Amino acid sequence: MTDARSREGSPRDPSDDLQPDPAAYDSPRAERARAKGLQAPYITGGDDPGLAAAKAEERRLGRILLMMVIAIVSAGFIIGIAVALLIPNAV
Repeated sequence: MTDARSREGSPRDPSDDLQPDPAAYDSPRAERARAKGLQAPYITGGDDPGLAAAKAEERRLGRILLMMVIAIVSAGFIIGIAVALLIPNAV
């Protein structure tokens, strides 16, 4: 039944196709994996190939988030001051 499912296009585990890489044995990831006592000589997967682009996007979105927070907080102060000036005897 699993063979029929894999032929139909259901998602497969990508680690099934990975072969051990002897050149990656001395990489920092492999050293951390061995320090953790993992059976594999290195952690399967890899580093993010677009790390610089991801960090740039993260910085851009962080600036947008900061501007939104500042705008929301300052809008609250502005509305509060406007209400206090327009309706001085409300309290």
